[in-house]
Amino acid sequence: MAEEEKRFSKQLIGKTVVSKTGKRFGEVGDIVFETRSGELIHMVLANPTSYTEKLELERDANNNILIPFSAVIAIGDFMVIAEEDII
Repeated sequence: MAEEEKRFSKQLIGKTVVSKTGKRFGEVGDIVFETRSGELIHMVLANPTSYTEKLELERDANNNILIPFSAVIAIGDFMVIAEEDII
C-alpha cells in the first residue's frame, strides 16, 4: 500500500459522508472492524440527515445507522459512498 493511501482512524471520524451524487448522509461517528484481520466492516453514522433516516439501512443494537465500508469509493475532504451499494 502506498504511503498516501494510509489513514489513521482519527482522520476519518467526523468527516461528512456524501453519495457520489452529492446527497449528504451524516458524519462518520465510529468505525467497526474485525479484530483478527483488521478488515473495516462498517461506519457508524453520527448526525444522520432526514434523508438518511428515511432509508431502511442496517442498524446496530443502539439503533445507530451502519454504512458498509465496502460502499466507500473515495476519501478526501468528504467520505464518498456509492449509494446504490447500500440500498
